[in-house]
Amino acid sequence: MRTPILKLGRVLLTSVQTDLTDDDAGALQSEVLAIFQRDEADGLVLDISGLDVVDSYMARLLNETARMVRVMGSEVVLTGMQPMIALTLVEMGREIIGMSTALDLESGVARLRELVRVRNERD
Repeated sequence: MRTPILKLGRVLLTSVQTDLTDDDAGALQSEVLAIFQRDEADGLVLDISGLDVVDSYMARLLNETARMVRVMGSEVVLTGMQPMIALTLVEMGREIIGMSTALDLESGVARLRELVRVRNERD
């Protein structure tokens, strides 16, 4: 199943609404990176509010994607994490590293814009 990636100005937005197979998750990562390579984007807001489970593979994939996007000069904000997913990640000893988090899409877009503003002031 393909997860759509929308471009709103210089912000990419994707919302995962169903649990992904490992292949689907890998394809999403590849597509996100291809868009960053092809288009100028300030960052990605990745909404996972539709996920009931984030296993160790998915947690690793999210971390890797965030690191890759940062290496490409952009930012990632993860939104919509369910409380049980946060609890499970902590219990597994998996952290979401290299990306900011926000409760919802609106907060995520605002957080991304703030991160970009701060980065541009530093540069």
